Amino acid sequence: MKEKSVHENQQIRDVVLIGGGIMSATLGTFLKLLEPTWNIEIFERLEDVALESSDAWNNAGTGHSGLCELNYTPEKEDGTIDISKAIAVAEKFEVSKQFWSYLVKNKWISTPSDFINSNPHMSFVWGTDNSEFLKKRFETMKQNCLFENMIFSEDKKQLEKWFPLIMNGRQNGVKVAATKNEIGTDVNFGSLTRKLVNHLVNNDGVELSLKHEVLHLHQHKDGLWEVDARNLENRTHKKVLAKFVFIGAGGGALPLLEKSHINEGKGFGGFPVSGEWLRCTNKEVIQKHHAKVYGLASVGSPPMSVPHLDTRIIDGEKALLFGPYAGFSTKFLKKGSFWDLPSSIQFDNIMSIIGAGLHNVALTEYLIKQVRQTPEDRFKALLEYVPEAKMEDWELVMAGQRVQIIKKDSKQGGILEFGTEVVHHDDKTIAALLGASPGASTSVSIILEVIQTCFDEKMKTEAWQKKMKEMIPTFGQKLSENKKLCHETRKRTHKILKLHAI
Repeated sequence: MKEKSVHENQQIRDVVLIGGGIMSATLGTFLKLLEPTWNIEIFERLEDVALESSDAWNNAGTGHSGLCELNYTPEKEDGTIDISKAIAVAEKFEVSKQFWSYLVKNKWISTPSDFINSNPHMSFVWGTDNSEFLKKRFETMKQNCLFENMIFSEDKKQLEKWFPLIMNGRQNGVKVAATKNEIGTDVNFGSLTRKLVNHLVNNDGVELSLKHEVLHLHQHKDGLWEVDARNLENRTHKKVLAKFVFIGAGGGALPLLEKSHINEGKGFGGFPVSGEWLRCTNKEVIQKHHAKVYGLASVGSPPMSVPHLDTRIIDGEKALLFGPYAGFSTKFLKKGSFWDLPSSIQFDNIMSIIGAGLHNVALTEYLIKQVRQTPEDRFKALLEYVPEAKMEDWELVMAGQRVQIIKKDSKQGGILEFGTEVVHHDDKTIAALLGASPGASTSVSIILEVIQTCFDEKMKTEAWQKKMKEMIPTFGQKLSENKKLCHETRKRTHKILKLHAI
């Protein structure tokens, strides 16, 4: 009787999305296209969507596609280059472009340049050993159709044309090398998120509750989830029942997963890392650079520390950033609480956290050094990439807050992960997304994983299969193994998205 009274007095949603970022926006869009009659509610604790990790200034916006990220292509002990991760990431970004093309073609998004623009992706190194590594990387990657547009050069005059800011004033006698790929992009995930959510809420059955913080998650015996959200303006509570809950709240996902009390969420911890950028304030300098140029991380530094000189297109304006510089805060969100980390430590994950800490002393030391950096220290790092830079042309700005995953490990107690992971209940009524980069760029593939796992019976139906292939024509196929399909797909998506011609 008690369960029945609860159900009689509460609203029932087919889907509740917690967090107003790119992940929730993407899942909501997919589900509304697959099941137009479903009702969906989005809860966001801030005054608008996409203000945390999806925001343009909080996200590198690289459109991670494996073209320039050197940490995706490590050199193995035998001297060969492992490009498997670059291929996987590139495949996923092509899936993202297909879905976005579908949305543009079907008028969900009117102007693609509002969120995606062509921007060459380059890798740059100096020194003989690094140059040899980059050449081997190029020769290996060039063999795969996903990367065959890539070109390599050690000619300083050529490099001066590619990126004059990096080459002007550079010391003679030091070997330099670079790769370039014109099909790279810059993505404003904040703009994309807002476009998706705006279109969603204009559909029947979709509600957006801003300034609502989810406090409790409880599953009833019949499988329905009770979601209790507090209105942060008037302190009233809104309670709804949901058939499916998705926790896509960035750094806030871990505490919410813990509140669900599902067994699959036990043992996970989080390690928060904040970021900072040097942002150029001189328009003349900004206009001299048009590319995303990635370098090599210093020996012993974590993957998140890969330096890059980064052209951004934000709200139609060109910007130039250099970084990132790591920092540490106990907050899990940029607009979170300093109690986020301490309150996330529980009996079921304390050994994971201790184990990860003991095996990541180098990361701790790195973060301490980063936090202690002076403005002169940060500027010195910039000078390695822009030799003629002037301190007065650059300002320090805060980027987003990231929470790296800590997982249980039978040998070490806990391990620190730098990717993303979907955690779901065995009854498939709730799923959470944990982790960070390259999340936003691979958001479509991540959400497809959620859909294929949690809506597996629906995915078997002819209607869903047909719709999936309409939205993503290469669904179920690998572009890396089909050169013709790769060319045709890129040619189509780039034309629709108004990107560099293939």
